[in-house]
Amino acid sequence: MSSEGTRILIVDDDPGLRRQLKWAFTDFDAVECADRDEAVRAVDEDAPAVALLDLGLPPDPDGPSEGLAALSDILRRSPETKVIVMTGQKERQHALESVNRGAYDFYRKPIDVDELHLIVRRASHLHALERENRDLQESAHEAAIPGLLTGNERMRRVAKQVVQFARADVSVLVNGESGTGKELVAHALHSQSKRAQGHYVAINCAAIPENLLESELFGYEKGAFTGANKTTPGKIEKAHKGTLLLDEIADLPLALQGKLLRALQERSVERVGGRQAINVDFRLVAATNRDLKAMVAEGTFREDLYYRLGETTIVIPPLRDRPEDALMIAQDFLGRWAREQGLGALAFAPDALAAITQHDWPGNVRELQSRVKRGAVSATGKITAADLGLDVQGTEHVPTIKEARRNGEFHAIQKALGRAGGNMSEAARLLGVSRPTFYQLLADHNLKQGSS
Repeated sequence: MSSEGTRILIVDDDPGLRRQLKWAFTDFDAVECADRDEAVRAVDEDAPAVALLDLGLPPDPDGPSEGLAALSDILRRSPETKVIVMTGQKERQHALESVNRGAYDFYRKPIDVDELHLIVRRASHLHALERENRDLQESAHEAAIPGLLTGNERMRRVAKQVVQFARADVSVLVNGESGTGKELVAHALHSQSKRAQGHYVAINCAAIPENLLESELFGYEKGAFTGANKTTPGKIEKAHKGTLLLDEIADLPLALQGKLLRALQERSVERVGGRQAINVDFRLVAATNRDLKAMVAEGTFREDLYYRLGETTIVIPPLRDRPEDALMIAQDFLGRWAREQGLGALAFAPDALAAITQHDWPGNVRELQSRVKRGAVSATGKITAADLGLDVQGTEHVPTIKEARRNGEFHAIQKALGRAGGNMSEAARLLGVSRPTFYQLLADHNLKQGSS
């Protein structure tokens, strides 16, 4: 993601350091500020994506009070700004306090421009993702699936399918792993259809014992069985002029599959213990996380019902196939849930953000929401990867610029030595350096002279 035009604030009372940092961040729109008042004016003029803030600002250059006050002022005016606090080696406690007050991260002096540049780029990237998230939320009322947050092209196609299929009064089969949002899609199909004013009725076929499922679906007459003290309409009747969602339809017993097929074909049902056909007008949406076609081949699901259900099919991709959505969903859910629970403003620490984007999420959105809740109630400051119960030890290491340069030098030296057959002068010539410089490089990388 390009940083060109991205605004960064450099707040430090040392003019030499400010100039050095402004020169280092030429790919940003860098603005220098010498004290808190200048920083506040700059934020009011145009909120920056990132702010580099020295804690030792006048009139308290040897203490943290003015820097912490500047941090509060910046975040109060621009909560989205990622503030990176710059501290001395002996100010760790002040740095931790600044993070607890909302700073994105802290960096210990002396400044290594390459390392700091990498931190700033990560903060800028996160700021851009969060801005995209907010834009999506602001246009949520126009979304095909209310509540859906996505930057993934496959999920956008799902949203388009919802609009197309909702208009047609046909059965829809929604397929996806547990926790991907199948019921969200089903409800959107109802709310955008001509049946939106009718009832939306949902039943989970796996959650009801087989001996009770028939009466739940089709209803029963008074006296049909022990305990049937009154005539009770079933879920299909209650969905008249509306939509019926049969979740986990793969768990529907074969005998009831045949009865459901007749209801779909004849648009009528008979209650348990009854003999009168009752006309019903409903739209069926079925959902499953299993392969119904394979079940048909195994003989555990009726082929005629499968084709009737699958007049149109929507497949929801799992969260691991759309990693760009995980961070959006986590940020949005954390904000809403924290407000509902009265937990105040909460935020993720950098290691938690990395863990969220790199975790496979076998439980999909449901698992993500569960871990965010866990992290929100257990965190003592910013929510860490450990608070979420995620391990970041196995995540891919992103090398610093210094590490990348060192690795590049090492491989270049080895390649030059191999090409030169171990001849020092020839290897130095290939690398474009003098012999003394080449010998120093060998020493820096613990390589023996004459080695290849």
